Amino acid sequence: MNARAQLPDLSHLWMPFTANKQFKAQPRLLASAKGMYYTSADGRQILDGTAGLWCVNAGHCREEIVSAIARQAGEMDYAPGFQLGHPLAFEAATAVAGLMPAGLDRVFFTNSGSESVDTALKIALAYHRARGEGQRTRLIGRERGYHGVGFGGISVGGISTNRKTFSGALLPAVDHLPHTHNLEKNAYSKGQPAWGAHLAEELERIIALHDASTIAAVVVEPMAGSTGVLVPPVGYLEKLREITAKHGILLIFDEVITAYGRLGEATAAHYFGVTPDLITMAKGVSNAAIPAGAVAVKREVHDAIVNGPQGGIEFFHGYTYSAHPLAAAAILATLDIYRRDDLFGRARKLSGAFQEAAHSLKGAPHVIDVRNIGLVAGIELAPRAGAPGARASEVFQKCFDSGLMVRYTGDIIAVSPPLIIDEAQIGQIFDQIGKVLKEVA
Repeated sequence: MNARAQLPDLSHLWMPFTANKQFKAQPRLLASAKGMYYTSADGRQILDGTAGLWCVNAGHCREEIVSAIARQAGEMDYAPGFQLGHPLAFEAATAVAGLMPAGLDRVFFTNSGSESVDTALKIALAYHRARGEGQRTRLIGRERGYHGVGFGGISVGGISTNRKTFSGALLPAVDHLPHTHNLEKNAYSKGQPAWGAHLAEELERIIALHDASTIAAVVVEPMAGSTGVLVPPVGYLEKLREITAKHGILLIFDEVITAYGRLGEATAAHYFGVTPDLITMAKGVSNAAIPAGAVAVKREVHDAIVNGPQGGIEFFHGYTYSAHPLAAAAILATLDIYRRDDLFGRARKLSGAFQEAAHSLKGAPHVIDVRNIGLVAGIELAPRAGAPGARASEVFQKCFDSGLMVRYTGDIIAVSPPLIIDEAQIGQIFDQIGKVLKEVA
């Protein structure tokens, strides 16, 4: 922004996951949003190539969602969820359950993806304890995995920068699978890469090391998003499911990014045909209009905890804002839009054009890989010598300045637009990235 005199006081807000001093020297402020576009504080239209933060799947400021939230705020702004309930909470749980894979029809509401992951990990521990296997406390994550910012999530997560600051406080009984990203074998894959299913077999080595009787759960993102769009190799998730089932270990899919249409299905579990025991979600469940998250749980897991021998409260866990009335209203309105407008089907139909447009960047300056699945793509750039991440950061800034919002992590540009996008806008996104790449040293 040029008109710094019109800026609010930037000094008090400590911004999350942001280089604060750098941002406040050159702020990027968004003032409004509608459909596929943001409007910046200086009046420019910004095409949203990232659905906000992987979350505004139905497009911005949908009237149905706005009206549902406003109506509920005027009727009942808050209701406690401990020992009390309200009808919309149960209706929202039923609606979420109806979109999950068969059997995952018990829903625990949270307020974010981070909370959903920590909730799922607790459910896994509680499940084994209820079955008389309380020694199953070890959790297995994956390198380069992102599972939010709770201590449980960063413990099973595998992005080093998210872990190192708090390394002394991470959960001790955790191990990690290797990640699946291999440029030598899988560069420029379209959809699932052919190489890498064998990496799931590393789980057998980890199980042999620790003994299956000590392991509670394995948690992975079916498609890893925040680390730079890592698509699972053909057969990889199936092997994880086979191994975990054989050893009585719960499989958790972290679908905070992939749930609600990103791959053209309600969940990645549907898309890949692999059913886990728990699915974590947030973001698209409410179109990000109100913070909301949830864990969908296989009925047998729920019943082992809730119908166990203990009396009173079966699961000592929850949040003041679990199933908040406004969140429940937003969830119901959002899921109705997905169904009515067939946005998951729309994403499926557009995925071919999206793939073609993304891979048109092969051969563009600095590009060393393009990978895609559904309506998400990662464009990996060669890092500058001695300055990893600097090139992608510059691409991000230049795209924003030219009216396009993308994301970057390290030297990877991520594109994940709202599902209401059209083919012309898809072309516009990748054409603009291509132009910017030619301007970047």
